[in-house]
Amino acid sequence: MAKEKFRWTQLKRLVFVTGRPNIGKTSVLRQAVSILETDGYTIGGMISREVRDQGVRVGFEIVNLITQQKGWLAHIKQPRGPRIGKYRVNMNDLNVIGATSILEATSGADVIVIDEIGGMELRSAEFRKAADSAVNSSKPVIGALHSTIRDPLIDSIRSSSDAEILEVTVENRGSLHTVIVDRVAQFLARS
Repeated sequence: MAKEKFRWTQLKRLVFVTGRPNIGKTSVLRQAVSILETDGYTIGGMISREVRDQGVRVGFEIVNLITQQKGWLAHIKQPRGPRIGKYRVNMNDLNVIGATSILEATSGADVIVIDEIGGMELRSAEFRKAADSAVNSSKPVIGALHSTIRDPLIDSIRSSSDAEILEVTVENRGSLHTVIVDRVAQFLARS
């Protein structure tokens, strides 16, 4: 993919990736987080990852990037919570670990990570408030947006003049993290 595709005229504080399911959005974010941490930045917020059992996806784990506390975002055996396909959302872990990690990052990190703003996460009013607080803070935010969901929070991010939305593709998923790191580092250097 040509580098020209990712040119911008103004530094954006919000850098989000989007793309089809399983394209590698979380992998791109995790690579960017690793480099930013190596460069000495404090990274906070939450990241999610799929969990497989004998090759079959059974759920999604969430991790607080500051404390490394883990919990379930959703699982096929979750007894309660909103149903999304074959999964039920674990509202307690989403609120206590997910939303809290984002709020902690707004005051205790250089960069806030929100992975992902999607259908499962938006079931929680606490998550929605925390994500809105991060997006409206003065700190750089990197994250993932669900590609097809229309929601006031997602729509406001997509339409923000302070946001850059990058699509993850098969062609760029191996290098897109460097674009995100570059954007964040340049923003922080000018702050």
